[in-house]
This record gives sequence, C-alpha cells and structure tokens, in this order.
Amino acid sequence: MAGGSLIKQNKIKRFNQIAIPHLDAAYNLAKWLTRNHQDAEDIVQESYMKAFRHFDGFRGADAKAWLLAIVRNTCYTWLKSKNNLQMEEFDEESGHGELLNQLSESVVNNSTPEQIMFQTVDRDLINQAMQELSIEFREVLVLREQEGFSYHEIAGIAGIPVGTVMSRLARARGLMRSLLAPHFRGEVSQ
Repeated sequence: MAGGSLIKQNKIKRFNQIAIPHLDAAYNLAKWLTRNHQDAEDIVQESYMKAFRHFDGFRGADAKAWLLAIVRNTCYTWLKSKNNLQMEEFDEESGHGELLNQLSESVVNNSTPEQIMFQTVDRDLINQAMQELSIEFREVLVLREQEGFSYHEIAGIAGIPVGTVMSRLARARGLMRSLLAPHFRGEVSQ
C-alpha cells in the first residue's frame, strides 16, 4: 500500500510541476472561448481534472499545448451541450472576403494589426472587438497573439491543418481591423 501511495504522490507532484505554470493560459483560452469568467473557471477545473486522469498518457512533449488542447476540447464540448456554439462558416461567396480585402488594404498600410491594436487602441475596445469574432477566429487569435504559439502548435491544439490556421488568423486579423478601424481612423494614414 505504501508503494501505491508514493506513486500517487509522485504523480501529483509531477503533474503540479508541469500543469500549474500553464493555469493562466488555460483560463485565458477558456475565457475567450466561453465569453464568461465563471464558465471559464469551471472549464479549466474540469480540464485539469481530465488532464490529471490522463496524465499517465502524457509523453513529455509540450505541456502547455497538451493542456490547452484539453481546455479547447472541453470548451467545445461544454458549448455544444449548452447550445451556445455558433460555428459560423466563413463563405468567400457571401461577400465577406471582398469586404475583408478592401478593409485590409485601406485601413492599414505599413503596420501589423497587432502593432496598431496594442499601440493605439484601448484594451476594452480590443476585448469588445474580440467578442464579436466567431469562436474559430477568437481561438486562433488568442493562441497566436496572446499565448505565442506557432502555426504548427495551434494546428496541433485545434486539430486543424496549418493552412486553416493561417487562413483563420488572416480573417480574424482582417475582422479585427474592420471592427477597430472606426476608433482609430484619424490616427492611421490611409
């Protein structure tokens, strides 16, 4: 019995060393996907319980990516069960693609969306604009711009091809540009 207890204690200690440092990133992703602080806390708690239960299967790769994949999947399951998931298919034929191209060219010429957003726009305004994005766009934007994951890492977390990550990021940035443009139109040369 003492051997089993020691093994369990070691598992808990190792899990805490690997998982706890990524708690803020897990909460951040859950908050952006659910749009609710309390739901995000519940999802992170459930995700960490799942991660602990399946910790024996963790092979020591990227712990942050592994945990955020669990958080992401838990969020999607929760959203589907709550009937909150509004998966919006982006259709180039609908006219959104042309609008994004026009806005991308006219709003900002030499700066990246991130530079403009974080240098000239109030944080609350950015948060408000992010809430307007569909869940697929919020997800990749948070993973890339707030958590610093590479395209390949995001693809692994989200279970989508790298090309889809790149496409969603481009569309998310374009939409952010269009949502934020009215607030800083005079500050950016057009």
